[in-house]
Amino acid sequence: MSNVAMETVHVGLGDRAYDIHIGPGLLAQAGALIGPMLRRKQVCVVTDENVAALHLEALRAGLAADGIACEALVLPAGEATKSWPHFERTVEWLLEQRVERRDLVVALGGGVIGDLTGFAAAVLRRGVGFVQIPTSLLAQVDSSVGGKTGINAPQGKNLIGAFHQPALVLADVDVLGTLTPRDFLAGYGEVVKYGLLGDAKFFDWLEAHAPAMAAGDMDARIAAVKRSCEMKAEIVMRDETEQGDRALLNLGHTFCHALEAATGFGDRLLHGEGVAIGCALAFELSYRMGLCAQEDPSRVRQHLAEMGMKVDLRDIEGDLPDAETLLDLMGQDKKVVDGQLRFILARGIGQAFVTADVPRETVRVLLEDALSAR
Repeated sequence: MSNVAMETVHVGLGDRAYDIHIGPGLLAQAGALIGPMLRRKQVCVVTDENVAALHLEALRAGLAADGIACEALVLPAGEATKSWPHFERTVEWLLEQRVERRDLVVALGGGVIGDLTGFAAAVLRRGVGFVQIPTSLLAQVDSSVGGKTGINAPQGKNLIGAFHQPALVLADVDVLGTLTPRDFLAGYGEVVKYGLLGDAKFFDWLEAHAPAMAAGDMDARIAAVKRSCEMKAEIVMRDETEQGDRALLNLGHTFCHALEAATGFGDRLLHGEGVAIGCALAFELSYRMGLCAQEDPSRVRQHLAEMGMKVDLRDIEGDLPDAETLLDLMGQDKKVVDGQLRFILARGIGQAFVTADVPRETVRVLLEDALSAR
């Protein structure tokens, strides 16, 4: 146990408000934190094989310390789990466990488990409560906060789902120590996004402190997760169901989702790596459209490179389709409105905005240039 204090971010959504607790040792305190919300002293936990091997017993012990029994469903790890077959298995298992509407389902894992479990909770008995215990940096700063849940379809990512806010989020920063360096940096792609979209001072802070954070500095990790969650919470409170401002959180994602589709949603390109490349491309596109200074995309790329992250299309192994095919893949994105691609562009670091006023040809040339540099 560390002597670092727990931080709390409140997501103020009226009767759906909840707290995000951030700090070390939260698995051990899970019973004390979840217990007051339970009608009966039992929970069902959904997790994956990798996370279960590392953290399920610690969670079980943390719950047992408060007299809470726990049953667990352990699913295969990986993006392929966000699918109808595993969703069906999860819902039916929860029904077999006789989960009632006033019970809580616990999602212990990264974004895949959080999204799948949240969606299962959203439809089970027309909505049961759930607790997010995100175990990856990406999930702690992004997918566990804000109530977006869902699964993937053959046509694209996250096309089936619901908005269903968690009752509580427990972000135990100790578990980040079990991530591979690649997975940690993939999550960092979402952290740096927050600075780029709305907080230039946070980006300045990351330039100074992110190397220490990646190296294991606990205070820096808590500070980065807290600021990311604060920014996401502020945006979600303004626009819970993504009618306007919430789309800002998709900075880099229009490019990212096309690249993920092109690489088969697999290990060739992790989501956070795609976000980082997508942010670099979004800033380059903004510069080419005369929206920001040339030093902005240069600064973004330099910081990502200094962190040892993927920055360019050339950093993706294997073949990629041509620019026209990538553009078509962008057209499958949920952010398309009336057939118009919406991009999140920037007038500078920390100054992102949403627009559909982007010439297809400008994007095509940008992609061709990026592909030819491979």
